[in-house]
Order: sequence, then C-alpha cells, then structure tokens
Amino acid sequence: MINLSAPDLTQHPPRSVRVRLGGYAHLPRLLDKARAFITGKAGEYHYNCPLDQQFFTFTGIDHEALLAEIKTGKTDVQILDWVKTKTRRLPFEVASWSTWLEAHGPGGTEGHEWFAEELKGCGSEREDIRSFADLLDLDDYLSYGGKA
Repeated sequence: MINLSAPDLTQHPPRSVRVRLGGYAHLPRLLDKARAFITGKAGEYHYNCPLDQQFFTFTGIDHEALLAEIKTGKTDVQILDWVKTKTRRLPFEVASWSTWLEAHGPGGTEGHEWFAEELKGCGSEREDIRSFADLLDLDDYLSYGGKA
C-alpha cells in the first residue's frame, strides 16, 4: 500500500501531473516529490524541477516556503489551504493554468528534438505522446515495470 504522507519514490512513482488538488494540476505530484525529498526517498525525482517551477511561478509561492510547510506534517488539504492564503488566483485562472499545464509541450525546435530523444529513450514510437504530462506518465509507467 502506498503511504501518501511519506511516499517512497524508489518504490512507486508520484501521482500524475493530471491529478488535481483544489483545481491545481501537478500539485499532488509536487507534494509527493517534496515529501519524498524530505525523507531521502525521492529516487530519480527532483523537487523544484522545471515543471514544479511552473507551479511556483503561477502561484508566486517560494519553493523553500512550501517545503517548510510540508515539513510541519500538513496533509494535502492543509497544504492547499495554505496555498490559497499565499496566492490570489481565481478559480477560472487555476482551471485555465491547469489545462495549459496538462497540454504544455516542448515548444521550439530544440525542445522538440529533446522531447523526441526522451521518447526514443523510453523505447516507444507512440504518436499520442505530445505533452510533458504525457511523457511523464509514460516514463513513470515504464520506470516501474510497465511495457512500452
């Protein structure tokens, strides 16, 4: 059974980018990575990676401040309440940003080249992998025993 209050990301992946908390895509994944980072069980996952930074930029929250709140042992809902006190985003803004984040892709030529190499590295020729969320879900699946 997975313990979400102290995830061991050497044994299972964090929640998908697509899982939402309070309307925020990626927030549950970010919390999983932060909790695993705190306990030294993040494995290959990185707290404050570029995708995490998208959340921090959108909300205006400092990654160290969020980490400090998580270290107090707060639940997901308690962290969400804290996030709401730190940002002035309206529900429609959160919904729009979350939809954008789920569809966000590699951008320019260099990004597409990197993305294609990452996809090849997964051993997959799938044509339905177009966003970073798609790629992360595939990588998480393959990293824990799934077949391309």
